[in-house]
Parts: sequence; structure tokens; C-alpha cells
Amino acid sequence: MDTITLNNGIPMPMLGFGTFLMNGAQCEESVLAALRSGYRMIDTAEAYGNEEAVGRAIAKSNVPRQELFLVTKVNFRSYENARETVKTSLKKLGTDYLDLVLLHWPFGNYYAAWRELEQMYREGTLRAIGVSNFEPDRLIDLIEFNEIAPAVNQIETHLLCQRRAEREWLEKYHVRHMAYAPLGQGRRNEMFEAPALVEVAKAHGKTPAQTALRFLMQSGVAVIPKSVHEERIRENFDLFDFALTAEEMERLTELDAAAPMIGTPEDPALVEAAMKW
Repeated sequence: MDTITLNNGIPMPMLGFGTFLMNGAQCEESVLAALRSGYRMIDTAEAYGNEEAVGRAIAKSNVPRQELFLVTKVNFRSYENARETVKTSLKKLGTDYLDLVLLHWPFGNYYAAWRELEQMYREGTLRAIGVSNFEPDRLIDLIEFNEIAPAVNQIETHLLCQRRAEREWLEKYHVRHMAYAPLGQGRRNEMFEAPALVEVAKAHGKTPAQTALRFLMQSGVAVIPKSVHEERIRENFDLFDFALTAEEMERLTELDAAAPMIGTPEDPALVEAAMKW
């Protein structure tokens, strides 16, 4: 497993398993399949309502806790009670520490929530803290007026929305870039049928999805693809036996439309598409 080093020296896997829109037995079985396939970073969130299912899967897997990198998020509606929310997540996930906790959106009293996460980090309950869906202005404001800089910003990122401008700010402030929806979700067909991606994938004997994920990882972006199908879960992990050339990276960079879908009026098809994948 390739890793990336966070700004506090903690190594984080470059590839993890996302659990957005998974619940109950489906979530439990999908996480178990991911752990069997070799994933060791699991991403969940208070708002997903599936932390208990993730916890059950981890317990059944018998994978030692120290081998895992568990990520969860505090929902903005819980920012006034961030400590209690994290404690609840710990209980649901069946662990006494978390590797990374994120503030899910820059809404509400995120300053109060951040300072509570800072304290839990100092206490050792959290190995790293970060944010999700923070645009550069909110991210820089949080950094400038608090003691601990976020280790990660998790934002929608894929071939059609590569976030190159945002990445410049992340690199400047030593915040690692994590991609959710790295396979495009509602834009899968548009992405996977792009001639450049199809040709590059064929050259390596890989699928367009595998090639799209490899592109992000080679760009220094951690990815958390999701699927409820075991074959695709295994396929999305099979990324470590090939590398894209500089020319291929440039071809795929040219696919960037710089147009995020999440949280915009353009995303009504997202949920339906993600649930089918």
C-alpha cells in the first residue's frame, strides 16, 4: 500500500474504501469485502448513519486495529457538541481512538467544533484532524486563526473535476488532498467513455476506473472509491502494478472541466447513480 505523510508525520494510505450511501447489512458486507481485498483505510461519517455497520465489519474481519486507518466526520448539525459526537462515533466503531476526524462542511459553528477536535487531538484520542468540503478561503481562515492546521481536506475530485487550483492552496499550507467521488458518481459514463481515458486504460490492460484512480494517486491525491459489488471493490484496489507515463498523465489532465457536482444544482442524479454502483 502506498502511503502519504500528513503534516504531523502520520502516514495515511493513498487508497481507502468509501461508505457513502451504504447502510445496514449491505454496508457491513461491503466493508468486509474491502478488508478482505486489502483495504486498510475505511471512510465513514456521522451523517452516513452507518458507523455501527462499519464497526461490526471491522470486528468480524479480525484485522488488527493498528493496521487500520479509520476516518469519520462530524456533521455540521453537531458542531456545538463535537466532543460527544466523536465519543459516540468511537463507541459505534468499536475503538478507543480514531486516525482521522473531519469537520464535514464549513457551516454552523465550525470554529467551536475545530477547537474541540484540537483538544481531543492533544489528548491522543485523535491521531489527526481535518476538514471536508472547505474551499480555500474557509480553509485558510481556519488555519490562520487556530493553533492546529488541518491535516486533510476531503473534497469531490475526479478526472472531470481535478481541483488543480485548490490543490495549489492545499500544497502551500501543507494540507493533504483526499478525493471523494473519485470515479465521478453521476458523471461515470461521461468520464469512462472519454477516448483519452479508454486509450490509456487499454494500453495498460486496465479498466477506465482503475486508470482514473491511478491518475489521482500519481497526482498526490488520496482516493476513497466506493462500491457495493465485491468484484468492483477488488478491481478498485488493483492499482499498484502499473504506472502512467508523463505523457499519459498530461492527456488525462486535459480532461479537467473544473466543474464540481456535489452541493451544486447539477447533482440531482448523484444519489441515484451512486446507489446503483
